[in-house]
Amino acid sequence: MKTLTEYLWFETKQRRELVRLTDTVSSLVRKSGIQEGMVLVSAMHITAGVFVNDDEAGLHEDIWAWLQQLAPEGPDYRHHRTGEDNGDAHLKSMLVHHQVIIPVTAGKLDLGPWQQVFYAEFDGQRRKRVIVKVMGE
Repeated sequence: MKTLTEYLWFETKQRRELVRLTDTVSSLVRKSGIQEGMVLVSAMHITAGVFVNDDEAGLHEDIWAWLQQLAPEGPDYRHHRTGEDNGDAHLKSMLVHHQVIIPVTAGKLDLGPWQQVFYAEFDGQRRKRVIVKVMGE
């Protein structure tokens, strides 16, 4: 079995931001040389997430609105008693989740026709990383 591990570093300009990772992850699959296997894409921070969905601006707005409705910015979260102000970012991360596993078939990401891989930042403007681990034959 072959493996390739790479770290992607981010320092978003916005506190909340989506970063499309599909092309980068595809490139790492090619670099690994595997033909059949899987790739793990995982945010290594508790205020960020990784997900697969459509790359469509209206949907992105809907996702942000949904997350804001479920975990609104600003309320007096108990977490804020520690001096932090990002309680909502922790909850948003739980809703989106922190990682995805994508199949690799014939040397390529095996995504559906509209599926794209995204890094979701909920408490940005500081350096964070994502691990990409490609595994297979």
